[in-house]
Amino acid sequence: MNRYAGFKLLAVDDNEHNLFTLRALVEEHMDVEILEASGGAQALEIAQSHPDIDLIILDVQMPEVDGFETAQMLKLRKKTRDIPIIFLTAAFKTEEFQRKGYDVGAVDYLLKPIDDNQFLNKISTYFRLIEKERQLNQVLEEKVAQRTAELNKAKLYLENILNNMGEALLVLSPDGVVREVNPAAVDMLGYAQPELLGMSIGDVFEEEGEEQAVAFMGTWLEALIRTGALRDIDAAFISKSGERIPILFSRTAVLDAEGKIENIICIAKNMRGYRKIDEPAGVSTVAG
Repeated sequence: MNRYAGFKLLAVDDNEHNLFTLRALVEEHMDVEILEASGGAQALEIAQSHPDIDLIILDVQMPEVDGFETAQMLKLRKKTRDIPIIFLTAAFKTEEFQRKGYDVGAVDYLLKPIDDNQFLNKISTYFRLIEKERQLNQVLEEKVAQRTAELNKAKLYLENILNNMGEALLVLSPDGVVREVNPAAVDMLGYAQPELLGMSIGDVFEEEGEEQAVAFMGTWLEALIRTGALRDIDAAFISKSGERIPILFSRTAVLDAEGKIENIICIAKNMRGYRKIDEPAGVSTVAG
């Protein structure tokens, strides 16, 4: 038989003989730690100071604060509201009593005089349920910890790639506001990262040709919605110092579950020092 070592039981009864009987019975068959209270007020104090109590055996008929009142107050307090309560009674055996007991938060009840086997089976059942729940919680916590570690590893891996890539990366909102940048973008544009965040892409981006000046959030955004990506566009960044930096620019739309653009990922390669070479077929390539 499982002796449930490590579990803690609070027995509440105004009759010392009853407490002695309960203690002797439990200690004979289990290695459960037993706390005792001779009344409702004392039970509340003990439960508050021992939030790790696993089960409460609570006598209904007690002077001053009876079992129903004690159970109600236990359920009102954050530290004790989840402790299962089994009522113990000699007088109240009707359905009305049972209903009232469940209404104030009891999970079960036992009748006096106590049947030893019934009592042991009853509390063993609740200890098994608690034990099972703890095992499931432990497995869940381990899985969550494992998944968190995997996500952190993947996040670190991705951050290393983004932080060490040579191209500038900017993540924009659908209306062109800068949400994230990598170190290469900071170096290329000459702004500190906090300065870039919240800026409009139009503050740092220039396109060749007047007809394309407003195309970034206009016709090109429409094209992004249709195709999901626009690549290898000749354009320029304007740095904080006012310098014009020629770039080869690509944009990719990140869509939400409804197919709407959630983010725009922009990647820019610094083309300073590169020159175009026209081939006979009219195809142009870039050479350094």
